[in-house]
Parts: sequence; C-alpha cells; structure tokens
Amino acid sequence: MAPAAPAQSVPQQAGTDCGAIQKTLIERKNLVAKANAASNSKKKMTPQEACSLFGQLQANGTTGIKWITANKEWCSIPDSFSEGFKADHNKVAAIRTKVCGIAAQASKMEAQAKAQAQNGGGGGLLGGPGLSGAFRMPQGAL
Repeated sequence: MAPAAPAQSVPQQAGTDCGAIQKTLIERKNLVAKANAASNSKKKMTPQEACSLFGQLQANGTTGIKWITANKEWCSIPDSFSEGFKADHNKVAAIRTKVCGIAAQASKMEAQAKAQAQNGGGGGLLGGPGLSGAFRMPQGAL
C-alpha cells in the first residue's frame, strides 16, 4: 500500500511536457517580427490587417498565459518570466483595442463614402458632386 500513496499524490501534470510552451513562444516571436517588419516597411498595414495581427498576438498570449499558469510550479517557471509575459500580453491587448477601434472607424468611413458615391451626393472635396467624366488637357504652350 505504501507505493500507491505517493502515486496518488503526484499532480495531474506529471505527463506535461515543459517544452510545449516553445511552440507558443516561437509563434509569438514570428508574429512580433511580422509587426516590426510592417512598421519598418514603406508599405504600411491597413488598420484591418493590424487588427487581425494583434488579434492573433492576443490569442497567442492568452494561450501562453493559460499554459504558464497551469504548469508554473511543475515546470519551475520563474515568476519574472510569468509576470513579464502577462505584462506584455496586457500591452498587446491595449494596442489591439486601439488598432481595432481605428479599423472599425475606417470601415465605417469607407462604407459612408461608398453610400455617398452610390447616391450621387457630396463626393467632391467641397461638398459638390466631385470630378467625373473625361477632361481634355489644354493644347499649346502652358
């Protein structure tokens, strides 16, 4: 009976692979690299693309936090790593909220512009019908 008692007191996490977090960390590193590359690129991301990217990054962080919380003791994860990961996740969540708000506003403005164009009203810079049709360049010396 003595051997059975220690087996029952072993945590359920005994089968946990402590290296499993590496997949999440590598995915996170790739997403951050993609965001950094886009910010340094001449072709900037659209607000919708940025919202999607930060959504993926936030989902990755949520997965990482769940795993770290569940396996912190078993895998001897330092408090500093856990706290740093959570702080980074909170920053990502705040950025995502801002970026997705901008994306929603941009989508709303695009929808309004399309509606105005379809209704034929107020498409011009000064509230007129806007420019349409073909215009000939003046001939001769300019």
